[in-house]
Amino acid sequence: MRGLLGLAAAAAVMALPLAHAMAEPQHAIAMHGEPALAEAYAHLPYADPDARKGGRIDYAVQGSFDSLNPFIVQGSGARGILDLELGNNVFETLMQRSYDEAFSLYPLIAKTVETDDARSFVEFTIDPDARFSDGEPVTAQDVAFTVELLAEKGYPRYATTARKIAETIVEGDTVRFEFVEPDRELPLILGLMPVLPEHAIDRETFDRSTLTPMIGSGPYEIAEVRPGERIVLKRDEDYWAKDHPSKRGLDNYDEIRITYYRDTNTMFEAFKKGLVDIQLETNAQRWATGYDFPAVASGGVVQDEFETGLPSGMQGFVMNTRRPVFQDVAVRRALAGLFDFEWVNRTLLSNAYERTGSYYARSELSSLDRHASEAELALLGEFAETIEPQILAGEHQPAKTNGSGRDRDFLRRGFEALKAAGHTMQDGRMVGPNGRPLAFEIMLRGRNGEEIASAWQRTLRAIGIELTMRSVDDAQYQQRLLTYDYDVILHTYTSSLSPGVEQVGRWGSRAKEPQGTMNYAGVAEPAVDAMIGNLLTATTRESFVDAVRAYDRVLLNGAYVVPLYHQPELWVARWSRIERPDKVPLYGIHLPAWWRAQ
Repeated sequence: MRGLLGLAAAAAVMALPLAHAMAEPQHAIAMHGEPALAEAYAHLPYADPDARKGGRIDYAVQGSFDSLNPFIVQGSGARGILDLELGNNVFETLMQRSYDEAFSLYPLIAKTVETDDARSFVEFTIDPDARFSDGEPVTAQDVAFTVELLAEKGYPRYATTARKIAETIVEGDTVRFEFVEPDRELPLILGLMPVLPEHAIDRETFDRSTLTPMIGSGPYEIAEVRPGERIVLKRDEDYWAKDHPSKRGLDNYDEIRITYYRDTNTMFEAFKKGLVDIQLETNAQRWATGYDFPAVASGGVVQDEFETGLPSGMQGFVMNTRRPVFQDVAVRRALAGLFDFEWVNRTLLSNAYERTGSYYARSELSSLDRHASEAELALLGEFAETIEPQILAGEHQPAKTNGSGRDRDFLRRGFEALKAAGHTMQDGRMVGPNGRPLAFEIMLRGRNGEEIASAWQRTLRAIGIELTMRSVDDAQYQQRLLTYDYDVILHTYTSSLSPGVEQVGRWGSRAKEPQGTMNYAGVAEPAVDAMIGNLLTATTRESFVDAVRAYDRVLLNGAYVVPLYHQPELWVARWSRIERPDKVPLYGIHLPAWWRAQ
């Protein structure tokens, strides 16, 4: 069976390294090194195999939805169907990720995985017990069909994956993907591919949003849908993998109810009333002072703080370089240096946050406080000459203030930076070399981020920069994201301990023009593309760390984002009727491992 999108000819396949005969099926695969768990593992380390089964969990999410198809661009897909946070409840992937390792996969739909040292191919053997919720077996042909369908009809990231496949071969219960060229991460990316039932999919209409429940192979089925308001999932009593080691101690509720709320304040009020079981808190002031209601005092509500080995990620104001106002890196650097974090942290955030100075802060992947090593400099090559010396030295820090909100030295530094970029002050307004005032708009999702945007607006106004804010509803926000119709947005780039091909969609040149990518800043820089290539081809953990640090330096040097702040730990409040395992995974928490007490 040939792959999609003009995949390479058979001659290209024949030219691949002849290491296939040396490969053997394995129970697991890691991005670097070896998986931590032996083949005879009983359960994932952060799952309690004795966790109670039964009851209901009530989750809350912000926004709305108008589709039950989470794979396509059209519409706003409902949460909890295929979800990093709430779980892959309806659709499962070929393999199960362990959240206690940087990037390792264990058996699920695929019983074994096979690849070679060069990673020029991957072969999955399907578990003969795997079943869809309608009782039909999951087949190797379903896997091949899914890859082809999503490449044609799904999000652009699926097509990016498919273009790397030279040939797809289905033989019995195995599906083999031959690669156009060796790719270290591709076997794992394919291992995280969902599997759709070919017999139950209308290929022609798949790319249209729908409210008709879809058939999956996961532990739950969609039982109730209130468009834009609520989705209810109920346990599939015939779920094929309920005793599988990768699922033992997970999926513990009989029913999952996910309710949508218009904003985070409404969500919190619902939590206080007991309508929601878990509150993933991101508001420091609320965490410090808002949990003073009776249920907390009585022990009915528990506040947990979790340390995490994850990088901080990057929350910030993303400047769309497709707009002329942001095409000068010197202007972007000046604007990034005009956020008064110290005042914001003191007056709005209860001094609970830390300033973010790296896309991978608080982890070994960060370039902050680390001078570029010889290995990094070799990876950077001629691009090293374009990087600010402080960034190369690891001495880069976001601009600091005295926290008064009236730091004249801070404002003067920002003014001088803009002056050096050719701007002048005319009649109280900052004017660029083109004679136009320096002005732009932030697009906000509802009222989210309004206080922080107002704080930045206040600072910029002091030196004659006009910043306006536009609040739009969820549907309009999503549509404008798809078409890059904004000047600035507030966005959080999450990070893992194994950043990989998703970086192409976030920052790669190929993702600048197609609609629906996550290249919100409109980046198209050879240095960025080269550093992404380095991290994707690293073969050891040591070389991978060097590659990510070099990549971090290039992104910081481009000043595409005004860095904001991050939580020093994870804050989670829960009603005591919801219990959790003692073991906390490397990634912080894993909600599908929690359960409802008797």
